[in-house]
Amino acid sequence: MKTADADILIVPGFSNSGPDHWQSRWQARLKTARRVEQSDWDNPVAREWILAIANAIPPAGKPIIIVAHSLGVAATVLAVPLFPENRVKGAFLVSMPNVEDDGRMPFEEKGFAPIPRDPLPFPSALVASRNDPYCDYDTAEDLAYAWGSVIVDAGNAGHIDAASGHGPWPEGLMRFGAFLTRLNG
Repeated sequence: MKTADADILIVPGFSNSGPDHWQSRWQARLKTARRVEQSDWDNPVAREWILAIANAIPPAGKPIIIVAHSLGVAATVLAVPLFPENRVKGAFLVSMPNVEDDGRMPFEEKGFAPIPRDPLPFPSALVASRNDPYCDYDTAEDLAYAWGSVIVDAGNAGHIDAASGHGPWPEGLMRFGAFLTRLNG
């Protein structure tokens, strides 16, 4: 699948993805990409975030590919039961935080846990770092296996955001391209 053949839905996490974040750069570069907007990026309310994602998926049109980061991954997985059937064709998930571990979260809202462990109804890849401060690799790997996701080991990459040096993140864009290619088969 080519990006032009799909609507790319960018789902940022806590505090949104600023202009130097790879999600914002990808959104500017990919003509069919658009961002899910949240009413409050710094005080997340799970139900509101979940509904915003579900409502961003139109009932008809091009196939939807989700590109989620951090808390956006958790909200996306929680929103899956609300998605119109067969609309989402794949999800590229990056840096899932362990929302079940209160000590790792920089926000107060607890409605993002527990994380469902049911298989996702579409192909997915979960990119995880071995030194992400918000989720240890073993937890990310466990979630990927539960969801039926391909686990992508990013090595020691921090939270894979602008603060960890992943502004443009060309390696991620290459992995995303490979993920889209696999959706053809």
